[in-house]
Amino acid sequence: MKEDFVEYTFREFDFNSKNRNSNLIKSNMAEINGFCKISVEEESHGGVKVVLKKDAQDNIKEIKFICLCGQSKSVLLDYTE
Repeated sequence: MKEDFVEYTFREFDFNSKNRNSNLIKSNMAEINGFCKISVEEESHGGVKVVLKKDAQDNIKEIKFICLCGQSKSVLLDYTE
């Protein structure tokens, strides 16, 4: 029951795409960009699932709508002024 209320924090990686000539990603090309929390709304509304991506301070960074057919749309939120 305790595991139901735990929010896991994941590392976000950024890959330097300037020097990439192939699909191979080497470890020296990756940088930790930050941390995020991902939650999925279990109930789908009309066949659409909602995925929330939050930063470490629980600010919503991205809202993704995923249809049962596989298509998705994202809304990115930027809190900088």
